[in-house]
Amino acid sequence: MNINDKSVLEVLNKLIVIDRLNKTQILQMVNLVSLSNDINDLKDNLNWENYKSIHTNT
Repeated sequence: MNINDKSVLEVLNKLIVIDRLNKTQILQMVNLVSLSNDINDLKDNLNWENYKSIHTNT
């Protein structure tokens, strides 16, 4: 996904608002956008990152 694309930015903004993402999550999302093929892929990648962070900090 191209973060410079207006439609991608609109989707990201919706995700931020709907999921009430914090600053760390927003930064993770921005870093993962270029690696993701679509919004579902981005959500999966975010879930994976959250899973990793939870299980590596315990």
